[in-house]
Amino acid sequence: MSNDRDALLAQIKDKAVVHGKVTLSSGKEADYYIDLRRITLDGEAAPLVGRVMLDATSHLEYDAVGGLTLGADPVAASMLHAAAARGQKLDAFVVRKAGKAHGLQRRIEGPEVKGRRVLAVEDTSTTGGSVLTAVEALREAGAEVVGVAVIVERGGADAVQEQGLEYVTAYTLDDLSL
Repeated sequence: MSNDRDALLAQIKDKAVVHGKVTLSSGKEADYYIDLRRITLDGEAAPLVGRVMLDATSHLEYDAVGGLTLGADPVAASMLHAAAARGQKLDAFVVRKAGKAHGLQRRIEGPEVKGRRVLAVEDTSTTGGSVLTAVEALREAGAEVVGVAVIVERGGADAVQEQGLEYVTAYTLDDLSL
């Protein structure tokens, strides 16, 4: 659906790109920041996120989606709802940065991932570090990770591909004119 893709791109450019010197979570400095939570948590843009990400990953076979909290959570939720609207079943999960010390002490919350084909997602990736942390936890939990998908690629592709994973991105910095 190129109409959804174009509409989401316009939303990202309008609402999520912030110009000015910033330090990224990777420790790198940049002259702009792409705050995709302004998109993934926006009532107009979030449904577009779900549809665009489902379309971008339609060639992969998976039945659950998620990643490291916080960036991945709204992406996975948007995809879950978009799949439901299309009459498809897609579960979502959340990977904690560390295991819980109480309750069930689970590192991965939501439906069980053991033995399932899963897609690891993230809003944007500069180094691949966050999504690869999620991939490691998913593999330890017995999931088969079929790939990694991000809304905006800003440098993480090589690190992900070095792990033998397919890397899908909806947009590049060129798409954002950055």
